[in-house]
Amino acid sequence: MAISITNKNVPLIHKKEPQFMTQAPASTTTGSFVITSLKKDDNIVMYVQSSTVHFLYNNNEDGWVQIPSGSLGGSFGAGTCGNKSRWSNTLTANGGSTTTANTATAISGLAKDAVIRFLTGANAGLERTVTDVLITQGGTNTFYFDALPNAVANNDTFIVSTGRFYIFNAGTLSSTSFRNYDPLTGVWTSLSVTGLPASWGTDGTMVVTPSYETFAQGTASSATTNTLTNSTKTWTVNQWTNYQVRIINGTGRGQVRTISSNTGTQLTVSSNWTVTPDATSQYVIEGNDDFIYLLGNNAVTMYRYSISGNSWTTLSPGVARSSAPGTGMSANWNAVVDAIGWNNESDIRNGRYIYSFRGGATGTLHRYDIALNAWTEILYNNLFESFTTGSSYIKMGRYIYIRKDSTGRMLKFSLSGNYLEPLTTTLYPESTAVLGNKMWGVKYVENGQVVLQWLYWLGNSNNILHRMLVF
Repeated sequence: MAISITNKNVPLIHKKEPQFMTQAPASTTTGSFVITSLKKDDNIVMYVQSSTVHFLYNNNEDGWVQIPSGSLGGSFGAGTCGNKSRWSNTLTANGGSTTTANTATAISGLAKDAVIRFLTGANAGLERTVTDVLITQGGTNTFYFDALPNAVANNDTFIVSTGRFYIFNAGTLSSTSFRNYDPLTGVWTSLSVTGLPASWGTDGTMVVTPSYETFAQGTASSATTNTLTNSTKTWTVNQWTNYQVRIINGTGRGQVRTISSNTGTQLTVSSNWTVTPDATSQYVIEGNDDFIYLLGNNAVTMYRYSISGNSWTTLSPGVARSSAPGTGMSANWNAVVDAIGWNNESDIRNGRYIYSFRGGATGTLHRYDIALNAWTEILYNNLFESFTTGSSYIKMGRYIYIRKDSTGRMLKFSLSGNYLEPLTTTLYPESTAVLGNKMWGVKYVENGQVVLQWLYWLGNSNNILHRMLVF
């Protein structure tokens, strides 16, 4: 059913009125948290209740299903955290046609309506929307989509935008402390913890910077083995550092590289092009699909994980964080803020920052500049509020929405307006405050426009699920 929001409708739905949803199958404990797509129109949410018990929640159906255990190493509790990347595991085709791709890999029907992107072969770099999936138990499975210019060939590789859930467990780290779950293939994978502290605790959060949004695009004027030039641009020096550039058409189509620096007209990439672009090459600049940031552990030190390299780097900011994050901390990437100037291509703000409330019974807000690799403290109005154990956070639009501790009070921080304002207070009583981010957002999109937005949240030390319409 089509939904249209006009001025005459607003008074009817403007009241902040939490609704009861289907209870979770198990109560939240210290460390329990939820993971959802940053795009907020993903239908599937993961609820990590313990080291072995995990559920998927279907927003459309308001229902829960348990998935196979990740058997996480370490000690589930303070500091356990996670996030979701944009793409599935890489799949290999065993043939197909211009409208199908076959694979022997076991898959689920979650791929329907997702994006399929080809990595290798004659269609490398091209994307299509999956219109349907044919699943054959123990046999060949088939993705259907609109026509490609070339038939899918044997051994072509591709990925699907059903994503992967990344989970990092607390305690003494082991070979199974950091794992991901691919809901498309149902596969758990253990990932490297080399380069991280021997143990993790206090609190923690992970931040991804996926390529859902295009921040800039154009056609190259020229290129070298490790640069791309667009002579029409007037970029600020190094504003694009750590974003990614992707060739979407022309020579070199399908190549993706991390941007290591830029001038006013030229991007320098972190590794050489396999095929050097030229004046036919069309490109986009996006969030970086390869990076996951890890913050917490009662330390100012921050780490960055490379998905492609399965490796960790300890970041050394030019300006360090002034104080360590404590209990009830946050970290949210400002993918898109729908405010004037934030998407100015010559001095970009969108996609550039990670906002992190320090927690620890303070209201301190720090901001990490991804491009400049530097921290700053953000001074804002209503700084008297403080956040600690039990607090949850989610970024939607120009706001970071906050559930304060176990008080039931809700607030929102305006990224563009630099102020904290009250939202509402939920009347359902909270139980004992426990660490772990238990809030997520859902957007209803109609004809490419966000029409409605909901906040969802699980309670502290209970299994109560609420949602509330927000504007």
